Amino acid sequence: MTIHPHEENGTSPMASVTSLSDSVQQQLASALSATLPEAAGADPLLRRSDRADYQANGILALAKKAKANPRELATQVVSQVATGAVIQDIEVSGPGFLNITVSDGAITENLAARYADETGRLGVPFAAHPGTTVIDYAQPNVAKEMHVGHLRSAVIGDSVVQLLEFTGETVVRRHHIGDWGTQFGMLIQYLDEHPHELDHKTSAEDTAASGEEAMSNLDRLYKTARKLFDSDEEFKTRARRRVVDLQAGDPHTLAVWQKFVDESKIYFFSVFEKLDMEVRDPDIVGESGYNDMLAETCRLLEESGVAVRSEGALCVFFDDVKGPEGNPVPLIVQKSDGGYGYAATDLSAIRDRVFNLKASTLLYVVDARQALHFRMVFETARRAGWLNDGVTAVQLAFGTVLGKDGKPFKTRAGETVKLQDLLDEAVDRATAVVRDKAEKVGLSEQEIEENGRYVGIGAVKYADLSTSAVRDYKFDLDQMVSLNGDTSVYLQYAYARIQSILRKAGEARPAAHPELALAPAERALGLHLDQFAETVLEVAASYEPHKLAAYLYQLASHLTTFYDQCPVLKAESPAQIENRLFLVDLTARTLHRGMSLLGIRTPDKL
Repeated sequence: MTIHPHEENGTSPMASVTSLSDSVQQQLASALSATLPEAAGADPLLRRSDRADYQANGILALAKKAKANPRELATQVVSQVATGAVIQDIEVSGPGFLNITVSDGAITENLAARYADETGRLGVPFAAHPGTTVIDYAQPNVAKEMHVGHLRSAVIGDSVVQLLEFTGETVVRRHHIGDWGTQFGMLIQYLDEHPHELDHKTSAEDTAASGEEAMSNLDRLYKTARKLFDSDEEFKTRARRRVVDLQAGDPHTLAVWQKFVDESKIYFFSVFEKLDMEVRDPDIVGESGYNDMLAETCRLLEESGVAVRSEGALCVFFDDVKGPEGNPVPLIVQKSDGGYGYAATDLSAIRDRVFNLKASTLLYVVDARQALHFRMVFETARRAGWLNDGVTAVQLAFGTVLGKDGKPFKTRAGETVKLQDLLDEAVDRATAVVRDKAEKVGLSEQEIEENGRYVGIGAVKYADLSTSAVRDYKFDLDQMVSLNGDTSVYLQYAYARIQSILRKAGEARPAAHPELALAPAERALGLHLDQFAETVLEVAASYEPHKLAAYLYQLASHLTTFYDQCPVLKAESPAQIENRLFLVDLTARTLHRGMSLLGIRTPDKL
């Protein structure tokens, strides 16, 4: 029997596909229930195994609970399992483990169903209970250049957005940019007193072509103003007065502030475009976006008793948050001078996201060093009734980007590395790697430059996403653009290699042949492909893109072994050629889909 794409019997193009592991799990659960009725609904604890295709370990605990001999119970369960179409062999091992081997035909038929999915989802179902997630990520500061510290929030957040949307969640993006506060009074006051220092190219009209230069000028002005603010008490007083003007809506002050915001956004968009990320203007709701809510937030907290006045400031106290000497450390919502802290803005944002945006989950992709702040903010919101039982707030905390020396990533001069410089260097390095092999695969100059961008930016993203978010990681461009090891380039080359095979296939076309026996490398590749759906759902639910990166690297590794052991275009028969073309094409589609969920492109030629 031959199964061509979109011809799988009884499979709707929109239908999700039951994985082999789920099919085996269901059969084992039925056998367990028939053998031990009180075990109905128990988990057989099925997992992939080196000894067989799967191993089930759940009988040991069930036998202990039923006071039965585990090996005897396992033998009885085996007698209830019908072997044939899916399960080829099942045997008892050790004290009561079950080793299960599935049939070659079941592997191929299952993969054929995924291959036939015209939606491009590869049979991946939607999450069982989707809701609405408001995700707060990619939060640069107005009038400041983005640096390496902004990389992780943007890259991790963008991947989580792709994963959640793919699994059916309604996602509202929020970029909580730093666009309010003392620094703007300081900057506006300095500019009013030193107007000649604003380079003419920072006018909004010219910035579209020179966003980076405009931001560089603003960043320079900010640093100069900051130095004066810290050293001159009279200027500090004037700057603080200007903050009051800003908060009161003084037209001139607001106009200058708006100009800073507009110019900064043009720069932000240019950096995010380099990162191959979509950031939309309506999704940028900075600190200023919650101004009108701050007074009411404080009033509600004080009237409910959640916050109390302490030395003139409005504070929230916690039994488990103490200073070095054992004194309570409060969350300060409003300062004694009447000014509002970050907590007031964050709590107002929670109110907006829960009551206006109807969020069921609030997700914050924020540096791990802010963990205490967010723990206090979330607890305050719970006490106030803004985070009720139906709403979950999660900080997806991330670690630091380190240099090769294992210390925080700095330039040789000891300054923070500019993000745009980092991305440009990654693209330059990757373009050199692509150019080195360009003649062999027939790439044009345009393709070399385009692929250089895809490989360079992909390398940066993958290095970040292949590391657990909470861990620090070393930024090593030489390793990132290497063709060997756990890198995005390795995965991109695996995809391009398959495209090359498909182009060389001539009249042979991919088609599944469930009647064919599979070689060990084919089985290993097929069983790993079968795990894609459960991996995606698990990764989306736990916000852990590094597990998807690990899955894709293992997939590419299985593919490499398959190449070495199983000729595709020189296979033994036309049917085997078609079956192996089908296997590699499905692998390519899985790599392409998985990489896109990480925000990484897969060029057809490399």
